[in-house]
Amino acid sequence: MALDRQLLQTIIGEFTVDAEQLREVAANFRQDLKLGLIDPKDSSLRMLKSYVGLPTGKETGEFLALDFGGTNVRVSRIKLEGAGRFEVIKKVGKPLIIPGEYDYIGAESTAEQMFDFLASLIDEAVDKDHETKFYLGHTFSFPSNQTNLYNAELIIWTKEFKTAGVEGKIVNDLLKTSLEKFGLTNVEPIAVINDTVAVLLSAAYQHPDTYIGSIYATGQNNCYVEASIHDPENAGVGGMILNLESGNFMKLTPNRLDVEYDEGSEKPGEQRLEKMVSGRYMGELFSMALSEIFEEKGKNYGFTAIDMSSILMDDTIDGDRIAAIVKDKADKNVDSEECAKIKQLAAAIVVRSARLVTAAYVGMIWHRTGTGKISRQHIAVDGSVYEKMPLVQENINRALSELLGEEAANVDTILDNGGSGLGAAIAAAMAVNHNA
Repeated sequence: MALDRQLLQTIIGEFTVDAEQLREVAANFRQDLKLGLIDPKDSSLRMLKSYVGLPTGKETGEFLALDFGGTNVRVSRIKLEGAGRFEVIKKVGKPLIIPGEYDYIGAESTAEQMFDFLASLIDEAVDKDHETKFYLGHTFSFPSNQTNLYNAELIIWTKEFKTAGVEGKIVNDLLKTSLEKFGLTNVEPIAVINDTVAVLLSAAYQHPDTYIGSIYATGQNNCYVEASIHDPENAGVGGMILNLESGNFMKLTPNRLDVEYDEGSEKPGEQRLEKMVSGRYMGELFSMALSEIFEEKGKNYGFTAIDMSSILMDDTIDGDRIAAIVKDKADKNVDSEECAKIKQLAAAIVVRSARLVTAAYVGMIWHRTGTGKISRQHIAVDGSVYEKMPLVQENINRALSELLGEEAANVDTILDNGGSGLGAAIAAAMAVNHNA
């Protein structure tokens, strides 16, 4: 069955964000920041305090970094040398689950088992040294209530985690109990941050004038430095980093397919921005669109963001790779002209994603700048969509130019794909300096 080319062009149009719409999204994001600073209940942005500002770049010393953001956990010993330089002395990592061997994330597992496992990794990272004093920074990427740089109380597990006895608890307290059990009383957890904040700290340590951090991968989130917040508990300089949990930004106009997807999702009416831009959902939207175009509406072909990347990278004259992917996923035979159209559809979804994410960046830039001139600055980004998806980086730059005009020359994005570990070590160093 041939694809409906007229419908395809209509759907591509539905995924197109013009300059006026782009500016409206950026302005709405800026407005939500303003409202959220007055009362977070009036904003779809969470405005979560991190209790840390920016590093000076002069932080020095050896620190431990625990990177706990998913099923693969890593512990690093990192030596900060100042001037943005650092050395990873040792890194160890293991999954929290190996089917048939152990499982520390299932409903049958306990907090004690999970944190004993983390303590054993830390013991390995310090070569069983139970004498030398180590300060530990902890990147913990799950929804948490935080009252200072040490206290992070897990609100609810996400990412399929179900370990009993952790929700409602201070994660560093659980870790300290397990460390003591292993004789690691010389290891002191001192800071907890989330992965988006870690990216910003890591980049700002190496590149002054970095004020925005972003995760652009399976999920999407942003943080920025709010200069107006000066908390005596706050380590670092320049104000306080706010974690926006901006995947939940809601002041957007979803298209027909976005609405349909949301209605059938696990959490309808939530995470609007994330559902329109992140790698987790791109393939789903692409599948929905193709099922309509192939007159099989509702059929789930199972396309992924990786499939879309492969489609966009197909530079063959006849679209051989595209045809093979469509045959594998949708069991459809498509000719070279149809392959070109399918590539246009994938491009439209990816370009929309990049433009909407950029609008959020510009909303933060406008908020921070106020009525003045936009200063020279970097936006630190980590994530597979930013790093590997064709069309993303060039369309971020194009959208920056559309929204900022000549001042776009003062803004660029930089990849920071090692930030979760380094950022945790920097947070620990800042906490030590703050408490000294």
